[in-house]
Amino acid sequence: MPANTPDAPNTPNTPAASTESAPSAPSARLSEGAVKPLRTLDPAGPLDDLEWLDEAIGDARVVAIGESAHYNGEFYRLRHRLLRYLAERHGFSAYAMETGFAEGWLTDDWVRGGEGGPGHAQANGITSLMGLWTPMRAQLEWIREHNRTAAHPVGFYGLDLPGSMVSLLPGLDLVTAYLAQADPEFLPDPALRETASSIAAPSSFSAPAAVAAYGELTPESRDALTAGLADLLARMTGRRLEYLRQATAEAYERALQVLRVTVTLDSGYREMARGDRRGLMLNRDTAMADTVEWILRREGRIVLAAHNGHVQRRPIAMPGMASVTPMGMHLADRLGDDYLVIGTTSGTGQMLNNGDDFYTGTLFTPLDPPQPGSLDALMAASCDRPFATDLRRLSPADTATVQAASRQRAGIGDFYFDQNPLDAFDLVVHLPHVTAAEPDDDALAHSPHDVQEAFSRWRK
Repeated sequence: MPANTPDAPNTPNTPAASTESAPSAPSARLSEGAVKPLRTLDPAGPLDDLEWLDEAIGDARVVAIGESAHYNGEFYRLRHRLLRYLAERHGFSAYAMETGFAEGWLTDDWVRGGEGGPGHAQANGITSLMGLWTPMRAQLEWIREHNRTAAHPVGFYGLDLPGSMVSLLPGLDLVTAYLAQADPEFLPDPALRETASSIAAPSSFSAPAAVAAYGELTPESRDALTAGLADLLARMTGRRLEYLRQATAEAYERALQVLRVTVTLDSGYREMARGDRRGLMLNRDTAMADTVEWILRREGRIVLAAHNGHVQRRPIAMPGMASVTPMGMHLADRLGDDYLVIGTTSGTGQMLNNGDDFYTGTLFTPLDPPQPGSLDALMAASCDRPFATDLRRLSPADTATVQAASRQRAGIGDFYFDQNPLDAFDLVVHLPHVTAAEPDDDALAHSPHDVQEAFSRWRK
């Protein structure tokens, strides 16, 4: 279950997608009126070039911002800048990110004024290597500073499965700690944690080892692990009122949601062992949508950051797999107009390496120019600087032009999936050139040894 594959295991019935270039007029481009230039990606820069967002977002409670691939500095800065605008101008009070729900509370504590430096929160409160970059540090520092005086402080939330999807322990340990307080006479079966420990990996770089370790478990051990987690979930659900007399409602609801996403991760292991990667993806995206709704019960308005394949409002098909329903489809179905999606495209530069050599430290690979006929190519031809376009306010001619862009870069090698941009997104932001984000040395110093080794090899 390598977390570096943004939407192979990190990610959906449309026609099969293709890596072949579809015929398209190379001169296809949007009209000047459809292009809204972004003056800068600097999160500290003036925000007046984003004022068109006021009408675009309306009263939406969840504004999702996609990215074409993980770990690009430009996507981090774009999300930071948009978060700043939405928090300062519209009172958005939560930033929910494609990272572990269980671990995210550590980062939330820091941005709300907790002790210590950001490096620990970046390395241990943000999973799947998402926190190990200087633009992420800058964003967390901005949230913390904003929260000192803001009428609507911004909370940090993870919305994904625990342990970078390679370990049940972060979720299981949080639940066990809660039960020690709320149900002190109950002693969970120690074999549950022993089995979880035997298949746990320290980070995404050890994902192949985690998958192999689960494959080596006996069927009886797998079933016992699943049954043990199910028993914990039944116990917590059935004793809610008893537990509320021992601990706060907030602590109970948090622990219960942590357990639910941990159960989902275990189901993902079982799906992978059966060779059903699609089942893992379906369960994961449904769980992320559930977590967004969980956050909405606490917060008024949320900025949600995840890969395009997770936030879009239509099925996505990956190589060799029937289409999958992503998180964004669930949220659109549940929230209606309260869910707004900003998709992204990119031109040239570098992208996350999804090959096997990622695990030995080759983190990025060159990004070829977008293929003709794709949404990425249309956006690249329309303006040579960062810009946005509102797909809901296009002229008839621009609407036809966008409809003709029937594919989009998936962020997995040279793979493009079939796409209907008008169904998938409300707005699209294009970044002409994207690069690897700069690693944050403080965060790396707080990271597991395998992470430090891989980054060291990459930097050589």
